Amino acid sequence: MAGELLLDTGALVSLLDRSQGDHRRFTEFFSGWQGAVVSTEAVLTEATHLLGRAPNGRELCLEFFLAGGATLVPSSLTTLRRCRVLMEKYTDLPMDYADATLVVLAEELGTDLVFTTDRRDFQVYRFGRDRPFRILPSVA
Repeated sequence: MAGELLLDTGALVSLLDRSQGDHRRFTEFFSGWQGAVVSTEAVLTEATHLLGRAPNGRELCLEFFLAGGATLVPSSLTTLRRCRVLMEKYTDLPMDYADATLVVLAEELGTDLVFTTDRRDFQVYRFGRDRPFRILPSVA
């Protein structure tokens, strides 16, 4: 099992926006994380949009990646095709594109670790051969 941590939009927003209810808990978890952190351009796009109301939010989001807070993994045509399949599979939630890119990335890397505020959806999503995600940080 790989140890890369998948960074989702809600977790990123919680890290960068001090007004978020989970800010302290997510910052404490992230500061203690020792492994690689990966994300997608779709997550970056969502987060910069959501952080647009926070003071310097968009700039902080870009700087987070520029400073090496997480590695951006670009999408390919293969990724896009797989995202389409997943979004159709989970249409009842519905699955958004950013979540689909993270599930595809989990499949590509073989990691089940996701750093997210979106427990409801990531408890449902499966990757590989019906593998569940380990959602971090754990609920106390």
